[in-house]
Amino acid sequence: MVMILIIVSLLFLLSILLLVGWRWLIKRMVKQVGKIIFTDSYQENIIEMIPGFKHMGLQNSLENNLRAESGDVLHRPLGSSKKWPHLDTLTFIPAQVATFPIDGEEEVDVKVIIGPNAKKPLELDIPLIVSGMAYGIALGEQVRLALAEAAEKSGTAINSGEGGVMPEEIKAAGKYILQFSKTDWSKEEALLKQADMIEIKFGQGALAGMGGKISPENLTGRARSVMGLKENEEAVIYEHFFTNQTTNDLKEMVKELRRLTGGVPIGAKLGAGGKLEEDIDQLIDMGVDVIAVDGGQAATHGAPPILADDFGIPTLHAVIRASNHLKKRKMKGKISLIVSGGLFTPGEFLKVLALGADAVYIGSAILFSVAHSQSLKPLPFEPPTQVVWNEGKFNNQFEREKGIESATKFFSASMEEMKVGIRALGKRSLKELSKTDLISYDELTSKMAGVPFSFKPWESQQKQAAKEGQNDAGNA
Repeated sequence: MVMILIIVSLLFLLSILLLVGWRWLIKRMVKQVGKIIFTDSYQENIIEMIPGFKHMGLQNSLENNLRAESGDVLHRPLGSSKKWPHLDTLTFIPAQVATFPIDGEEEVDVKVIIGPNAKKPLELDIPLIVSGMAYGIALGEQVRLALAEAAEKSGTAINSGEGGVMPEEIKAAGKYILQFSKTDWSKEEALLKQADMIEIKFGQGALAGMGGKISPENLTGRARSVMGLKENEEAVIYEHFFTNQTTNDLKEMVKELRRLTGGVPIGAKLGAGGKLEEDIDQLIDMGVDVIAVDGGQAATHGAPPILADDFGIPTLHAVIRASNHLKKRKMKGKISLIVSGGLFTPGEFLKVLALGADAVYIGSAILFSVAHSQSLKPLPFEPPTQVVWNEGKFNNQFEREKGIESATKFFSASMEEMKVGIRALGKRSLKELSKTDLISYDELTSKMAGVPFSFKPWESQQKQAAKEGQNDAGNA
């Protein structure tokens, strides 16, 4: 008892001293720190870190330390952090006097049809689709179910990704895109027949065409049984669909999937690369109804930095090249084009649609939206994504109903904003949108995209466009 009284008394005295002398204490500390910083030689000085980080970069420094610690391949989540050429230098041309904007009360048609030539096209109320963020491999059960229900409420579809498929997820989704991946799971005939679209995954922006292995320690819970994995079995994502794979094998696979599913659109997903046109030609020859192109900015749950940073081409370049090539092959309007990779805002969604995409896959944007205020739960000691990953430390605290509400509101707000943009162009339908609605303040981007350069008068732009149109007709 006496000892307790002594301790309490000492703590009380310490509190009084701190209360009275805190300014003096801080001043002494600052003075001492300042003396060290301003007098120590550079080789002994903590400020050596400043030029060091500027030289190497903070992220590179941290990742190299992680390499030195693990001795293994890094798996960085949420994509590349490097600055890719993007959509910022493109802006829309407003309707004001030469043409008039549409009244704000008028409805705008934003419905889309994916795979119009398929026997059973995929009809959506909006052009935004939940990207393939896999159950188990990436997202937790409740997060996937929340996204599925939000997609249904918003009149759109959700992509399964290359993970397991829960029966209740398909039921909740309404419109379901089953990703047919280079795996041993999610290929049962009964499952394929429930899909509203099949997407054959050849690659993605953050991983190119590579696969990988996931240990039992990094893939736990119900997802293992859904994927048909044994207790200590690794989950393997292969690099090919067949041993000694040929394009004929893939062509037959497309035919078989079409037969099994009764005519739903058969699509293909690939990471955009330098041979994009050659890849598209192969897919056209295979007879696909949809091509999904994933630009270099695309994210995933975990990818080696070398694949995320140093492979692929920007989404801006990818959508222009893919759209132009489909037009050249006279497949525009026959084969649907879905674009993804680093697209986060309604303005970016609308620009990609104007450049020729039929729909947009959204991943990171909807992932952070479904978490919304729940992403604060892991802070300040863990990153916000710990509430959404299947192996996240706060995964069990994710509240599904809140997630449904947040994601649905994100879809609603994004579409209302896009409708405002369409009205501001003087149009009433997404179908009226084209690259003629765009202009660029960067001359290189204007030439690449085939849109006017904002520094030149409009009249000279029109004359140049007419001249190029005559040349194109002559060449054809």
